[in-house]
Amino acid sequence: MENQKRFSPQDIIGILPPLLTPFDEKEDIVEPVLREEVRYMLAQGVHGLVPGGSAGEGNTLSIDEARQVIGVTCEEVGGRVPVIAGIIANSTREAIQKARAVSDLGVSALQITPVHYIYRNDDDSMIRHFSAIREAVDIPIIIYNVIPWNYLSVNLLLRLMREVPGIFGVKQSASDVKSMADLLLMADPHMRIYAAIDALLYPTLALGAHGSISQILAAMPGPCVEMWNLVQQGEHERARELHNRLLKVWNAISGDNRLAVTKHVLSLQGIPVGGPRSPLAPASAEQRCNARMALAELLGEDKLVSV
Repeated sequence: MENQKRFSPQDIIGILPPLLTPFDEKEDIVEPVLREEVRYMLAQGVHGLVPGGSAGEGNTLSIDEARQVIGVTCEEVGGRVPVIAGIIANSTREAIQKARAVSDLGVSALQITPVHYIYRNDDDSMIRHFSAIREAVDIPIIIYNVIPWNYLSVNLLLRLMREVPGIFGVKQSASDVKSMADLLLMADPHMRIYAAIDALLYPTLALGAHGSISQILAAMPGPCVEMWNLVQQGEHERARELHNRLLKVWNAISGDNRLAVTKHVLSLQGIPVGGPRSPLAPASAEQRCNARMALAELLGEDKLVSV
């Protein structure tokens, strides 16, 4: 794995889907399906891949499982696009352990959430947290700003990127377009701001986001790549039309168990990623029906398989 090509932070742009982790009925990882998923994503023209994140149920993966998922992804990618490893941890110590466990696999960056269990950290504690991770592992970092009760302000995110060497980007989530716009407005030229607002892929890309790392990309990679291309080409009327079609599918996916429905949507495209790990509820019959109808409208019924 040491020969795996690593991309510079400046080259990590575009449509970067979080990989869904395939499980069997015993909730064990199905490695052949994961390899198939990686190949499918690459065939759709994605610009990078993000295994082990929240859409990949990284919070449920042991360190060995995370290493397996990220390692398999790097093997299948073979240096063609950047691989960004998801790190979800509840302490600085745990984050460092997980980061070190994947440090030899050839990932180009780490996507790291703030700690997520019940409490909020002050700004200086977050500076120390991310500084310690960066000092322990010499891999560039994207901060995944998604934890509602530990939500990092625009000013803190800019401070982290300016004061901690190696932190180059933010994945901005929580449906907060204002913070996304402020980050894009105030970011230094070398910084990278990624959109993670599933229902607003077009508006965030039109604002100038450097790319997207979001669950909707895992569900519909091809149309999302098309959206990126249209915005880059200035084809905004066509992009808005595609946005409306994508939104219909996302509305059918969205819900407390949207990960389960997302997995069903990808399975309809021939990648049998199975269901989520317990206790997340599986997709209901109504959700499965609605998702299929919306996806058929977007892709065409002939492109879907029976699940």
